[in-house]
Amino acid sequence: MPLARHVDPDELIETLRDHPLHKAGAHKRGVSHTTPYSSRYAASVELSKYKIPQDGAPADTVHQLLKDELDLDGRPSLNLASFVGTYMEREAEALMIENLSKNMSDADEYPAMMDMHARCISIIAHLWGVQKGEKAIGSATTGSSEAIHLGGLAMKRRWQEKRTAAGKDTSKPNIIMGANAQVALEKFARYFEVEARILPVSENSSYRLDPELVKKNIDENTIGVFVILGSTYTGHYEPVEEIHDILDAYEKETGNDIPIHVDAASGGFIAPFTNAQAGKKWNFELPRVKSINTSGHKFGLVYAGVGWIIWRDESYLPKHLVFELHYLGGTEESYTLNFSRPGAQIIAQYYNLIHLGFNGFRSIMENTLANARLLSRALEYTGWFRCVSDIHRKKGDFKFEKGKKQYDEGENSAAYNAGLPVVAFTLTDDFKKQYPHVKQESVSNLLRAKQYIIPNYPLPPNEEKTEILRVVVRESLSLDMIDRLITDIIQVMEQLQTTDATDLAAWQPSNPSHEKTHASLGHRAHDRHKAKRPMHEGVHRSVC
Repeated sequence: MPLARHVDPDELIETLRDHPLHKAGAHKRGVSHTTPYSSRYAASVELSKYKIPQDGAPADTVHQLLKDELDLDGRPSLNLASFVGTYMEREAEALMIENLSKNMSDADEYPAMMDMHARCISIIAHLWGVQKGEKAIGSATTGSSEAIHLGGLAMKRRWQEKRTAAGKDTSKPNIIMGANAQVALEKFARYFEVEARILPVSENSSYRLDPELVKKNIDENTIGVFVILGSTYTGHYEPVEEIHDILDAYEKETGNDIPIHVDAASGGFIAPFTNAQAGKKWNFELPRVKSINTSGHKFGLVYAGVGWIIWRDESYLPKHLVFELHYLGGTEESYTLNFSRPGAQIIAQYYNLIHLGFNGFRSIMENTLANARLLSRALEYTGWFRCVSDIHRKKGDFKFEKGKKQYDEGENSAAYNAGLPVVAFTLTDDFKKQYPHVKQESVSNLLRAKQYIIPNYPLPPNEEKTEILRVVVRESLSLDMIDRLITDIIQVMEQLQTTDATDLAAWQPSNPSHEKTHASLGHRAHDRHKAKRPMHEGVHRSVC
């Protein structure tokens, strides 16, 4: 959740008075709503935005007021930037509404809900290949970010315990990750004082963690390697098994045992079900994989607010990290960063698992991949785009070749490269030469005018000269919607080709709202420049 700073209404008004779109001499009491709803008297009442109002307002008036303001948001179903699910069945929604008030921290009060939580852990552990004789242990979290912190902290503590027992220094822990890592992985390193060894990615490594660089950067202080099952940039799965083998060889050579944590925020609910799986082994079938996380609110098909982390055996979760809570008459073991947490999402996750079953999940995930392949082929067929993602290419083929016949003979995902249902694409070199005045950002902006949210952002450091547009093909993006999306993209591209450079100059990043400016730095006048960072410079960190 983003940090927000206190807003002084009087200071904000002074700022607004200087803005060219506002007349000087505006009311000094604070930015306020006036509403046409309710009575004539109520219509003249000002509702303060930044200070609690003295008397409040009628419920129906406030409801309508907020509803109208929220109409300014994008439409969730057309937010093609996000991995987070925006659709659930009516029965699942009903279960969530009926259980909205239940708190996961009240274990004794809600035993049935806690049983469902335990069943989810067991089901997911089996999906991820927990081995016979191992006692998997895990927990629901608020999302993958919390889960990654918990997994990383467990690796750090295990490393510290081993080093301390051997009488070795524990002051310089480091962790390996690719430059394509989602910001939560970097946050773990910063918050828990671990050196983040962020390795550059390249076209040759398919914009993912390069095993050869892993080999060159590990040492006795490496607490573990974060391997991502589904890069948020391009959807590529990182080569877990290949990195596993490198770490095996390193241990034989040095005696240093380095574990793997798999960040399967998106892939954790895709790879187990699809025919392509993850290409090679990625889960608890590999002994060095000690923990895995995923987001239930992504391809687990639940609304935002639930993630999962599982350790292959309870021996890999240090005992001193587990809290024994005595609360409301009961005793509970807990390893989370939060205390109170919503329980409705856990119930919804269990609903999905038992309602859809293995074959239901497989059908949905295979369908999303098929739709993503269709969109990828259509984009490349125009000649204007090349796809950086590879799920539409024949298994083993990772290169775009101009004029090459597209492969479309596979009946399911097994015939294609494994990956997330993500379409990452960029303008071709030929198009850029022919239309140098057309900037890729304009494609994103014009599609935004049609209500599609499709981000345009640079690839990770070392490849940042290449900008990509990215579409996440979720369950709710139907074949009909893809057909319309392709039509609209073609229409936008034709419009851009016939528009001169002067007109295109108008499509520049807009200034942030005054609320956003004040909430995200620049609260005081001398700091105001800090709040002007264009969204496109960091959109990747905001849309994952």
